Amino acid sequence: MKITFLINSESVNLDKYTIKDIPGSSGRLDVITRCILSSILQDDGFDEDFKIHIFFKDYGAIKFDPKLLDFSTFPKNELKLSEYIVQLILNKDNKEKLQNNPLKNLKIKNKSMMEFLKKKEVKDFQIFVLKEIGEDFCKSIKNNIISREIFFIIGNQSEDLINSEAFLKLNLPSVTIGENSYLASSVIRIIKFNLKQLFY
Repeated sequence: MKITFLINSESVNLDKYTIKDIPGSSGRLDVITRCILSSILQDDGFDEDFKIHIFFKDYGAIKFDPKLLDFSTFPKNELKLSEYIVQLILNKDNKEKLQNNPLKNLKIKNKSMMEFLKKKEVKDFQIFVLKEIGEDFCKSIKNNIISREIFFIIGNQSEDLINSEAFLKLNLPSVTIGENSYLASSVIRIIKFNLKQLFY
């Protein structure tokens, strides 16, 4: 079973980016990097069953797939990962400048999350939206036929999108991990823990 997290980022802006103040200068790229690290890393290597797609409003979509990365060189903290993501975005058309970037094998595609979701409306995929209100996560997973690949949209980073008329027309099931509010990276860790308890 393959699990992919989807995050739509409306706020990231690199016009005034500086590594000295990532949260304040990047539109909270630090939140995105924490989600990436939570998604694909485990204690001793990559968590091969998990991927994450980030859909930046102004910079395109990047899929972080362990199969395209080298664990020995992959940046394992927010600071380094943020710096390499910025380099990747700003130099996406200049391979020479990306030679020493551990993310160089990742592609940036000019695709929105809505475009991505519309192509995934087939029986081989199951898509859930994580919200503070919805069906209990574990109950919903147990009651649904698990397909080859499951997608989780992390709602608290995608509020404008998931409340839009076009998105609501997709009629995707909403699930919750409880009444408490969690950081997006914590939501990802909780989902991973519960999935492993249920299916591994």
